[in-house]
Amino acid sequence: MDQALIRNFCIVAHIDHGKSTLADRLLQATGTGDQRKFREQVLDDMDLERERGITIKASAVRLRYPAADGRTYVLNLIDTPGHVDFSFEVTKSLQACEGTILVVDAAQGVEAQTVANYQLARDKNLAIIPVINKIDLPNAQPERVKEEIARLLQRSDVDPLRVSAKEGRGVGELLERIVRDIPPPSGDAGEALSCLVFDSTYDSYKGVIVFVRLVNGALRKGMRVMFMGNGKTFDIQELGVFTPQPDPVPELHAGEVGYLTANIRSPHDVIAGDTVTEAGRPSAEPLPGFTRLKPMVFAGIYPANTQELTTLRRAMEKFALTDAAFRFEPEQSDALGQGFRCGFLGLLHMEIVQERLEREYGVDLVLTTPSVVFQVATHGSKLVEIHRPNDLPHPSAIKEIAEPYVQAVILCPAESVGALMDLAIQKRGLYRSTEYLSETRVKLVYEMPLAEILVDFYDRLKSLTRGYGSFDYEVIGYRPAKLVKLDILLNGKICEPLSSIVAKDQAYEKGKVLVERLKGLIPRQLFEVAIQAAVGSHVIARESVRPLAKNVTGKCYGGDITRKRKLWERQAEGKKRMKQFGNVEIPQEAFLAVLKI
Repeated sequence: MDQALIRNFCIVAHIDHGKSTLADRLLQATGTGDQRKFREQVLDDMDLERERGITIKASAVRLRYPAADGRTYVLNLIDTPGHVDFSFEVTKSLQACEGTILVVDAAQGVEAQTVANYQLARDKNLAIIPVINKIDLPNAQPERVKEEIARLLQRSDVDPLRVSAKEGRGVGELLERIVRDIPPPSGDAGEALSCLVFDSTYDSYKGVIVFVRLVNGALRKGMRVMFMGNGKTFDIQELGVFTPQPDPVPELHAGEVGYLTANIRSPHDVIAGDTVTEAGRPSAEPLPGFTRLKPMVFAGIYPANTQELTTLRRAMEKFALTDAAFRFEPEQSDALGQGFRCGFLGLLHMEIVQERLEREYGVDLVLTTPSVVFQVATHGSKLVEIHRPNDLPHPSAIKEIAEPYVQAVILCPAESVGALMDLAIQKRGLYRSTEYLSETRVKLVYEMPLAEILVDFYDRLKSLTRGYGSFDYEVIGYRPAKLVKLDILLNGKICEPLSSIVAKDQAYEKGKVLVERLKGLIPRQLFEVAIQAAVGSHVIARESVRPLAKNVTGKCYGGDITRKRKLWERQAEGKKRMKQFGNVEIPQEAFLAVLKI
């Protein structure tokens, strides 16, 4: 295939700005796929994506477009997620492209993730085509949004395309701009094979399906290839492209995007960012991959049925193929038994992982309270990373505790600035700057602890701005803080999964609120359940769950009162024994209650 006729690009935008809908219109305009079976969000093939209305996984598809110059071009499109928790999908997609379409909502304008995605594309020197979408909305303000885009791109001559992905307006012009403004790939078909692994998935029949972008050389069915990261070799059994369904082809050439299968059965053999080359004629050096993002949120995942531990381990190994940002390692809990300590990019990422594991692999899971990674300096000058509160050393051994900080960028209406500043102060935020993007749009920059923004910060921001605010963050390092371990005790025993590390001056308030919430969540048992919050040996809050009462004297009809007293005494003795030996049932909601304080 002539490389001059290939265009590799992706669509990036803030969440809900219309990326997937625009991708639908591009597929329809080029006649890609079975038009009789066409549905909305055709590239969002997971039920979870369609239910939530968000893109979780980047999806690739090949389009054929007969342009106005009389030539037919091959367009390799990658649709990407918009939520900050899935920014790694965007990073991978940009690595496989020469250009990007930057979509901006005509009503909402430039948002936080718009800025972040633009910076990623700019850093990779990609061609950027700005697009103002949703011009059909009654409250659309394309001229205002054009000014915001010009300020973002630092170009006064910028002329964004105005489209309506819902109605299909402007899609033809966009296709022509893609052909004109995005350069063709620059690889050499005569060089040794080198192709970038930008994604993968697992099929029970074919094994690992590897998504690749060819930079140099060619791939052919039957070729023996080597993964340069681990040196393992395999024979290619199938090559193909996505149209959007898998479509086998005999070979792939430099500049193309497709997939390969090679009967790879172990998920550990394929790593996103690795380089595939020909075993007999290897490339001199691997391609520059991409930096794997370091998880910042950790939580324990345990099987509800301990007999499903092996099933859960295999499910996680396969799942890690489709989500390179996901990490896991075995761990043991006294309360929950054997499970895994898992790393995530954020709470939405954690929630999606749990739902996908339960749906796709049929495993019933229990999640512990999420926490960030702390750094502890001991008096012995040793620096240790703490992934869970129970790993925190004894206070006498701790010299200093540091927590991760982020630079938070908030875009909001001007009238919401005061309320958002108050919110940032509540979250221990440090003010850095204010910038007016327009008369009505303001950019606030704060530095704040990551632990403070994980849970309800985004929800409260949306509430205070009536839905018009947006938020993005970047980890900037660790800073010392006065932190303590907040333990939750049930009937005098520490419940490890409910422990957390909190700011010292907030410990009393959070402990009090937490035990009150747990009182409402923990079901009544046949014995009284004492719920306590403690810092070290000091109990700072207590609530009790009353026991279930059984009417043991209901069968007595009259007679001497001594008979009833004997029954009551026997019941009391039985409750003492149950209180001593009984296990408290804790619902899943109780573990998440720790977050919402």
